[in-house]
Amino acid sequence: MTKVLTEPRSIRIKGRSFLAVVLSPDLPVDQWLERLDDLASRSAGFFLGRPVVLDVADLAIDRDQLKDLIAKLASRNVSIMGLEGAKPSMVERGMPPILKGGRPVSDVEVPKAAPEPAAEQIEKDQPQAEPETVPEERAPEVRSVVQSLMIPEAVRSGQSVIFTEGDVTVLGAVSSGAEIIAGGSIHIYGALRGRAMAGSVGNSTARIFCRKMEAELVAIDGIYKMAEDLPPELLGKPVQLWLEGDAIRAAKMA
Repeated sequence: MTKVLTEPRSIRIKGRSFLAVVLSPDLPVDQWLERLDDLASRSAGFFLGRPVVLDVADLAIDRDQLKDLIAKLASRNVSIMGLEGAKPSMVERGMPPILKGGRPVSDVEVPKAAPEPAAEQIEKDQPQAEPETVPEERAPEVRSVVQSLMIPEAVRSGQSVIFTEGDVTVLGAVSSGAEIIAGGSIHIYGALRGRAMAGSVGNSTARIFCRKMEAELVAIDGIYKMAEDLPPELLGKPVQLWLEGDAIRAAKMA
């Protein structure tokens, strides 16, 4: 009998980062769940198939209460992929793992200014000129590069555009059931009928601009608002939205 010997294949393990929604409940949990139900009912499919991280760093609960919260979220089709801010004693086998190292924005390294070149030594036999007042040179200002993404067509229902590096500009419309998630501002030259979430990585200065406001949901830096929550005179009009404190403000554009 002939035996065929094959070399064992190695297992390839890679590191990869993904964008996830972070939920940060507050007490009392039952009231927070009611607000979550309101969001889910008014924006159908918002959590469907979306990775979710549960942040419990500021939540004073024990293991049994955490398990109960995860179960209640699961009953709402909210699948928790990991826990942030949880103590090891709160987690047991079968619960989502504890995640560490999450960051809302990417790290930016500012290069150090180069040292000034040493002044040339003046020869002793040359007469020295009278000292002049030389204005102090300032190191050049280092500015971060603003990234942007332009979409030259409409975003159809079921499509999801995620660009956390900066602004997103859509030259067409955003259909109902579609969503735009941007780290910066969102500019929509057509009608906004889907979801638009600006400042998704912790940018409270981001804004949303659209030619026709008919959105299912708008959000800036985690603060959300439904279209029916906006003043009726703004619906169907060109609108810009921005964040003031913990409230989204809206105004009609000319």
